[in-house]
Amino acid sequence: MVKKAADPAESAWLQQARVGDTSAFDQLMKPYRKLLHTHCYRMLGSPFDADDALQETLLGAWRGLGSFEARSSLGTWLNSIATRICLRMISRRPRRLASGDLAPPLRSTAELGEPVQGPVWLEPMPDSELLYGGAANEDPAAILLRREYIGLAFVAMLQHLPGTQRAVLLLREVFGYSATETADILGTTVASVNSALQRSRQTVRAKKPAAVQSSEMLQVDAQGLELLLQAFVSAWESRDVTAMVNLLADDVRFTMPPLPAWFSGREFVGKFFAERVFETPWRLHSLRGNGQPGFACYLKQAGDDRFRPGGVVLLSVYDGHIAAIDSFLDPAVCRRFGMRDEFH
Repeated sequence: MVKKAADPAESAWLQQARVGDTSAFDQLMKPYRKLLHTHCYRMLGSPFDADDALQETLLGAWRGLGSFEARSSLGTWLNSIATRICLRMISRRPRRLASGDLAPPLRSTAELGEPVQGPVWLEPMPDSELLYGGAANEDPAAILLRREYIGLAFVAMLQHLPGTQRAVLLLREVFGYSATETADILGTTVASVNSALQRSRQTVRAKKPAAVQSSEMLQVDAQGLELLLQAFVSAWESRDVTAMVNLLADDVRFTMPPLPAWFSGREFVGKFFAERVFETPWRLHSLRGNGQPGFACYLKQAGDDRFRPGGVVLLSVYDGHIAAIDSFLDPAVCRRFGMRDEFH
């Protein structure tokens, strides 16, 4: 990664922050907060864990400003702090799981299991909190590639890597640091970085069919995608099983953490909609998370005159069909995406 020329404003904020000016420090960190937050999310698989890591990073930066010698850019120095904090957190916590990591798919809708609570599951992050966009005139393929780097499937795949391999892959492939720069960030050798990168790439290749999603949306133009999403909402809100099944890919999956149950294949996902999901009325409102289209889903239980939060759903699309419906039922996730408590 080529080091950019020093920004005069950044240099001024840096000098003021070094003598204890907290307002200057806030201004200094402002351009980097979302970048660091996104990096921590990729590393940890949870926006809530990423919040903790970001706060620790900012605290570490505040305490360490006096030792920052500008041999690297401020962004590289901050990335180093954030990465090491994430590695410590990874060493202390179990990795975040996707539904397929815990159990095989179900064929019966009779019993969905008890919710698996605690910091167990991979969690989505609202697009508003993520950094992946590019310049207005940038190649759309480049923007889609960055979007794939924050997609649910990519973040889930990262959680299968040991912490160091996870960090090396992100620093080399996403941030574009050289092997030497990455070794400096991690406090290791170039040989170790190259070895970790090779092993991480092997894991990525092995899981690639499950990991690719955002780039596949290139196979659906913007108008086609909008029509597909409108049809999805119409089928769900009208509880039309046939219409819903017609939108699904043959190998579609439906997940619903913290419930361990999940379904795979058009037949069984359709059966789940018919026998469980469509038992109650729903209203859907569009949202975006992890660079993917999705919906805030509200349901009305028997005897209630209001729709209340049911979950956040993110979709993956392939070849004009819904390839994955990842729903998140945790109230904390619903609040994260700004869902209202109720509406008529």
